[in-house]
Amino acid sequence: MLLSLAIIFLVGLSAAAIFEKIGLPRIIGMLGVGIAVSPYVLDLLDPSILGISSELRQIALIIILIKAGLSLNLSDLKKVGRPAVMMSFVPACCEIAGYVLIAPFLLGVNRIEAAVMGAVLSAVSPAVVVPRMLKLIEEKWGTQKSIPQMILAGASCDDIFVIVLFSTFVTMAQGGSARLADFLNIPISIVLGVLLGAAVGFLLYLLFEKSYQHKHRIRSSAKVIILLGTAFLLMSVESIAKPYVAVSGLLAVVAMACEIKLKADNYVSVRLSEKFGKLWIGAEVILFVLVGAAVDVRYTMTAGASALAMIFLALAFRAVGVCICLIGTELNARERLFCVIAYLPKATVQAAIGSVPLSLGLPCGKIVLSVAVLAILITAPLGAIGIDRSYTKLLKS
Repeated sequence: MLLSLAIIFLVGLSAAAIFEKIGLPRIIGMLGVGIAVSPYVLDLLDPSILGISSELRQIALIIILIKAGLSLNLSDLKKVGRPAVMMSFVPACCEIAGYVLIAPFLLGVNRIEAAVMGAVLSAVSPAVVVPRMLKLIEEKWGTQKSIPQMILAGASCDDIFVIVLFSTFVTMAQGGSARLADFLNIPISIVLGVLLGAAVGFLLYLLFEKSYQHKHRIRSSAKVIILLGTAFLLMSVESIAKPYVAVSGLLAVVAMACEIKLKADNYVSVRLSEKFGKLWIGAEVILFVLVGAAVDVRYTMTAGASALAMIFLALAFRAVGVCICLIGTELNARERLFCVIAYLPKATVQAAIGSVPLSLGLPCGKIVLSVAVLAILITAPLGAIGIDRSYTKLLKS
């Protein structure tokens, strides 16, 4: 396991630095290393690391979401309101509609199988989008119109919506039927996640505030550990409560951090944000190398030109969805184009659930996995490069 961690950190960081040096996003280097050392290519990673890969990726995602919550200005988010809410489900719905309409003709699947494929492919990757939006917030690009805040909030909710739809469509593909309760789980999950996170964040604020009134103050490093431990607990609540009620653990984590920023002294939230920024340096490498390691490149060989065409046609549907969300806003054409570009990347969710239909024995399993792998390889670099190269031209500082 130690050798595998050494490979992940040293080779992953080296590749990231090389790609950054030649003007390409770091993520491409890290994904490339992951694919190269995966069991499907060089097979250099210990099975014990691969066995806990999903948990390690989740920890990395939690770190960047806590940083996001500590950096989000809620008053700025209120300015955008409706578009931020719409961005959490309208683009995904449009992309799924694209798969349902076109995939049966291009890929030879039925409508329900096309819906399963659309649910796998329609989630935006918070791992790619969130750190970039945080960078824009810190550097004040587009913040006057709350553009990065809107994208960050939408991307955080988008995954929840898509995963619930995925579970419903898989049930239908297995011969079951969709229940109204499954769709009601989406708003319930979001609301309960936000309420739980806000309540826990308030309790942590009281703990941190009370420590200031005593001689034994809680150091920033200890607060980081407390926040991480609490975030892990919130994610566990999602799993424990799943048989009874839907709760979004990821949204609870963001809401907890937002509540601390809202209530605590600005110095405290800035210090904590800096600490999590440093943690993200290591977490980013783990996340993207392991996402790359989860990609079975053998399936790209079977995908073919039809799968490639399907991905780009579905992205066109997604772009229309983003534009619908922005109707009535003050954003100009260049800013709307940036929002479309920022909503392109796919990686995290596709790596996590792309193989599920195949493992369940669905007839569409192989083609769904093939398209998911191809989408990661195309859209993660495309979205990352698009955001990194366009924000200075399309947004105002």
